[in-house]
Amino acid sequence: MNKRHNRRSIRLKGYDYSQAGLYFVTICCKNQEHFFGYISQQKMYLNDAGKMIASEWMQLPTRFPNIQLHEFVIMPNHFHAIIELVGATLVVAQNAKTIAQNAKTIAQNAKTIAQRNRTIAQNEKTVNQIESSHPQGIPPKDETSSKKSLGDIVGAWQSITTVEYIRGVKQYDWKRFNKKLWQRNYWEHIIRNETAYHRISNYIKHNPAKWKDDRFNA
Repeated sequence: MNKRHNRRSIRLKGYDYSQAGLYFVTICCKNQEHFFGYISQQKMYLNDAGKMIASEWMQLPTRFPNIQLHEFVIMPNHFHAIIELVGATLVVAQNAKTIAQNAKTIAQNAKTIAQRNRTIAQNEKTVNQIESSHPQGIPPKDETSSKKSLGDIVGAWQSITTVEYIRGVKQYDWKRFNKKLWQRNYWEHIIRNETAYHRISNYIKHNPAKWKDDRFNA
């Protein structure tokens, strides 16, 4: 594998990743495989798996009330997002606009998501069997989630989406994966000021347009 794709998380020694702040995270599929759709004419087109990824990300605040979601993008084989642990002192004027744009995107897929949820409800027994066979499973909602670290939140989301993807493989013949859907580690960057926020937000927003030169385009 090309070494440039073996991107590891760079953790700051002694840094408390449960403290309030804004973080830029990148989460990659195992072996850079494409699972979530395709890019054409500089636009990302999500398949059903990609729509599931978006839905589960948007639902994270219901599990972790101490977080707020900002700009994010789902790429064919990776995911970029800005996530805020509530209490950050950084104030960004465009937060409301960004969230509104994300909400509009999700609303456009509401019919698909609703249909998927109805199917999930009808097959709850099958889901339980899948979860019991999956070593991680879906973690229960934790009332002490306000103390969860960034790693805890990302790990929970990876577990949830893995279980949902397994369901899609079994029920809808989604592309199969080898042992793990996600790469074990992830990359994060602490956003320290508004200038950095806008730079990273723009990077995320325009990521599909730059797919041709993307380091993860394998």
